[in-house]
Amino acid sequence: MAKGGFPGMGNMNNMMKQVQKMQKDMMKLQEEVEQRQVEASAGGGAVTVVATGKKQIASITIKPEVVDPEDLEMLQDLIMAAVNEAIRMADEMVNKEMGKITGGLNLPGGLF
Repeated sequence: MAKGGFPGMGNMNNMMKQVQKMQKDMMKLQEEVEQRQVEASAGGGAVTVVATGKKQIASITIKPEVVDPEDLEMLQDLIMAAVNEAIRMADEMVNKEMGKITGGLNLPGGLF
């Protein structure tokens, strides 16, 4: 066996260091992204939803003029649309930020 170990071990060690750094960076970024918020609205701003990077709803604002007891279905639809858009935006934000670290490795969703 050649002196210094197996051929290519230096490359393997470098790769392991890079993976460990990526993991550390991803964990730090995940913590930061979870604190960030996105805002989405529906009905021309009639309903506004704020969600965190953890996909938790931080707030829902409903303009009083859209509260019609005769048409609760419309209000429910507006809330649902705004919540779904806020969650989509939170996912997009997290994926975009993680992509900066992973370099587009296309890791499966839901890992973070």
